[in-house]
Amino acid sequence: MKKILMIGTGGTIASEVTQDGLAPELTSQQLLEHIPAISEICEVECIQLMNLDSTNITPNHWRLMARCLRDHYAAYDGFVITHGTDTMAYTAAALSYLVQGSPKPIILTGAQRPIGFDSTDSKINLTDSFRCATEDLPGVSIVFNNKVILGTRARKTHSKSFQAFSSINYPLLGVLRDGCLMRYIRQDCGAAPIFYDLLDTKVSLLKLIPGTDGELLNYVLQRSDAVIIESFGVGGLPSYEGTDFYSSVCAAMEQGKTVVLTTQVQNEGSDLLVYNVGHSLKERLGVLEAYDMTTEAVVAKLMWILGQTRDRREIERMFYMPVAHDILWRA
Repeated sequence: MKKILMIGTGGTIASEVTQDGLAPELTSQQLLEHIPAISEICEVECIQLMNLDSTNITPNHWRLMARCLRDHYAAYDGFVITHGTDTMAYTAAALSYLVQGSPKPIILTGAQRPIGFDSTDSKINLTDSFRCATEDLPGVSIVFNNKVILGTRARKTHSKSFQAFSSINYPLLGVLRDGCLMRYIRQDCGAAPIFYDLLDTKVSLLKLIPGTDGELLNYVLQRSDAVIIESFGVGGLPSYEGTDFYSSVCAAMEQGKTVVLTTQVQNEGSDLLVYNVGHSLKERLGVLEAYDMTTEAVVAKLMWILGQTRDRREIERMFYMPVAHDILWRA
């Protein structure tokens, strides 16, 4: 019987009702007590790393999770991390960069309703996750609502319903039916994982709206080492009266800042060369382009890259280097 480490971080799955709303209260061991049948699937040991609403998860917590995985990696066959759903996709992406090429499963899961509720998705999600943790399912993935989603491709697309997560611009790794994993795609892995610890957390995200004040971009650029701009459609920057987004980006890049253009559109990705509003950014300034990457993956990847290097050419090389199938398409 395989030996799995369950790492608790909090979230709705571990929450109880308080007078101020749901709050994480239960430990990993207490969660397991609700599902005794898991003992028939695998042997489980627990670590309670933290007990937070995932709104309060920060990059420092990602490092703690990665360090926990590194410290216990040799002793277990797989790992299940319970986590709140709101920022789970960010954590899954971050762990995909901090723990690369893992031949062992690293599964994130959670729930839309607490495990103590009569109507809850907690029990099936946890049970499915432990089943996946005992399979040949390398790398980081999210197991939720009978779906297995690659860690770099997940996004929370429903705020309340059980089908909380979708796989963006990439197929599902598999599905679970009647307790059995039907795997469609197998992730690449190495003989042993490569662990990283350094992250540059001075990465910001600016979502454009019609009429965005150019000074807002200047402010964010001043306070950040890298800025991701979520633009419209296939991507570009506005040039209406009173603003000069192009010059702001140009000045920031001359100062050694990293700028990435991505799109607010969930599917199919960016293509800056299509329209005039994006063409010069790509051809003249050489801004980085996210293409089919999720915003969650771009955030985590930039933090990882800038934690390793500040050389502009190396940043570009690493950004476009696929990690866990995070980017597939380039013009």
